[in-house]
Amino acid sequence: MDVAKNPLEGAAVYFNNTMVGTTTNNKGEFSLKVKEGQHELIVSFLGFKRINYLLDTKKKEKRLLFLLEEEQNMLAEIIIGKTKYNERWKYNLATFKKEFIGTTKLSNSCEILNPKALHFNYDAKQNILTAIAKKPLKIKHKGLGYLITYDLVSFTRNGSYVSYLGYSRYEKIKGGKSKQKRWKKNRLLSYNGSIVHFYKSVISNQLKEEGYIVDLFKRIINKERPTEEAIKKARQLVKLSTNSINFFKKINVPKNALDSALVLLKKVKLPKYKDILYRKNIAFNEVISIKNNTIYLDFDNNLNVIYTKEKEEQGFILRMPFSKRRAVAHQKSYVIPKKSGIIIDKQGLLNNPLDVYYEGYWSYEKFGNSLPLDYKPTLIKQ
Repeated sequence: MDVAKNPLEGAAVYFNNTMVGTTTNNKGEFSLKVKEGQHELIVSFLGFKRINYLLDTKKKEKRLLFLLEEEQNMLAEIIIGKTKYNERWKYNLATFKKEFIGTTKLSNSCEILNPKALHFNYDAKQNILTAIAKKPLKIKHKGLGYLITYDLVSFTRNGSYVSYLGYSRYEKIKGGKSKQKRWKKNRLLSYNGSIVHFYKSVISNQLKEEGYIVDLFKRIINKERPTEEAIKKARQLVKLSTNSINFFKKINVPKNALDSALVLLKKVKLPKYKDILYRKNIAFNEVISIKNNTIYLDFDNNLNVIYTKEKEEQGFILRMPFSKRRAVAHQKSYVIPKKSGIIIDKQGLLNNPLDVYYEGYWSYEKFGNSLPLDYKPTLIKQ
């Protein structure tokens, strides 16, 4: 209902990132079957502010009343109304798909059905791409057998750093036996080695059994790489030089300031940081802690996570231009916390997903490899 208690027919009501959901009837009413525990209930209706409600079955709430307020901020609608679907928009859409859907084998079967709901802003000076959506995105995943409604809250690509946040509702697509078998196989493949699978393995103390090796590492500044200030000065010196410059000349001993600048600039490709592995094969209680029935990620520095039951896709190795060719290896990912006191629930989901940054294989597997939280893995009969 709205704040004046007028019924809103067709409002979406669902548990975030699950297949449990419905819409309100002509009286603005709805009913859902609820399992024990805590659930994030989403109530949304176009033109109204979305409601996020933490439903706890322990509170024994029999009837809920939600009053939706009209969305006063019409900025998004105004901006999107002026969207030009030109070549620049198409280029930004391709970038968005790459960074949001991903480039894995499974992501190739994931299609945004209403891409024109998206509007992009690109800051060329800062190299920052942001996206907003006027309507929830409709996504069809023909590889996993889902129709997904995704309410995009934020999307930002800042250089190589990508973050996005939203609310999703999954519905199964109907299909014959062969499709069902393929979807079941792909879902299990997508689940195994995933972030959710890892966190569930930690919580249940099943790291070794589920195929995980977890190490601790710290990240330090690479002193062999010049500072940004030194790089800037060297580039200015080269730019101001009136002499013809041979950038491929081998310089063993610099004879002048220009030679020194060229030697320095050759070190720009060195990584900014060095990762130092200092403790191998840690136990589950060195990853999480439990206080007052609340589970926290609790570890020193960063995690190096190796999943030993699956190899990398070839696309992961070739994802970067000019990357070195090598044999496929076990999937390796890095967990970089951005703050302390990160809460994780028993379903393997962080209270705030943006509290952690992922590198390595988990940064390669994006939304196109995601599953609903109520997915239950089952063995595939051969």
